[in-house]
Amino acid sequence: MRDDLQDLVDEVSRVLAAPATLEDADFTLLAFCAHDDSGADPIDAVRTRSILTRGSAPGTRRWFEDFGIASATRPLRTPAEPAAGILTRLVLPVRHDGEIRGYLWLLDDGRIDPDAHGDPALERAQDLAADAGRMLAGRPAADLGDALADVLDGRPGARPPAERRLAERLTGDGPQVLVALFPAGGAAPRGWRLPAAGAVAAVVAGGAVAVLVPLPAAADLRPAGALTAASLRALPAGSSAGVSAVRRGAAELADQWQEARTAARIAAAVERFSPVALWEELGAWRLAAQLPGPDPALQPLLADPVLTATAETFLDCAGSAARTAEALCIHRQTLYYRLGRITALTGLDLADGDARLLVHAGLRAARLRNATRPPRS
Repeated sequence: MRDDLQDLVDEVSRVLAAPATLEDADFTLLAFCAHDDSGADPIDAVRTRSILTRGSAPGTRRWFEDFGIASATRPLRTPAEPAAGILTRLVLPVRHDGEIRGYLWLLDDGRIDPDAHGDPALERAQDLAADAGRMLAGRPAADLGDALADVLDGRPGARPPAERRLAERLTGDGPQVLVALFPAGGAAPRGWRLPAAGAVAAVVAGGAVAVLVPLPAAADLRPAGALTAASLRALPAGSSAGVSAVRRGAAELADQWQEARTAARIAAAVERFSPVALWEELGAWRLAAQLPGPDPALQPLLADPVLTATAETFLDCAGSAARTAEALCIHRQTLYYRLGRITALTGLDLADGDARLLVHAGLRAARLRNATRPPRS
């Protein structure tokens, strides 16, 4: 749809011979035409800010709404405000089924009369505005991916309108999760489509995929489970996914994205969590994921895969020699020999609580560091 909206804006600009911009009802930028301000058509601070931040500041929005644009059914003109860097505009309301869906703005320098009934160019532009209204009214969930991207990117100017758009699709303050899909190899294969069923919005963030999924109740994760399972079936073997904690509304989506990506990273590295990890079930792995890496004292240990596996199993078994020997299928005396070698290599005695904590956390951090990571957004 984004390409269709861009084509529509270009056509409006051509018909009315003026630079055009399309925003939705929350003043989120959807499409704009090229603008050569070296010629007859100037550009003002409002248009520049809209293009750079994909939205308008609340004060700018109120200023234009005070002229009745939200209730307008025909073209109207907003005046210039030199002190605020605002040029005069022609506004074409974008409506469908009686609701305002957005606005087509034209920096025409006052050349076009909004009340010129019978002007074929203006009538054609109004028909195009009606087409835009139908498109915006029927936007599928995936078309909110740009809003989700704005929230996850954290750009201050773009986040508030993007959060409002997503909140509307989340039915107010309903519960939701973010799902992170981590394709094996670091990128979704060519031709793979973003999941749609059950999703409010989906966007590729680097090589990972973020999917916003509303829930019928805070404790009912079935929609996220179904979407994740279907998505992983269509991704290469070895792909993983993570599901964030449940939140309400759109204000904490950035935190949910961090949780979901961390969970996907752990699912890729730890077999018992593969292929889908829930943030709420990760326990101490959540802490290990925050570490930049293992303590330098562990480097000699990490160079020996057999001793690394022995130490990790011993610590996972809470220091029980019997359980560790059984899990590794070795004699207990072999285990004691290996534990002695670990102490000799690292200078850390696994009978000491502090040493155990350092080694256990470091081994988990090393496991996560060595696993293929979801790209940073």
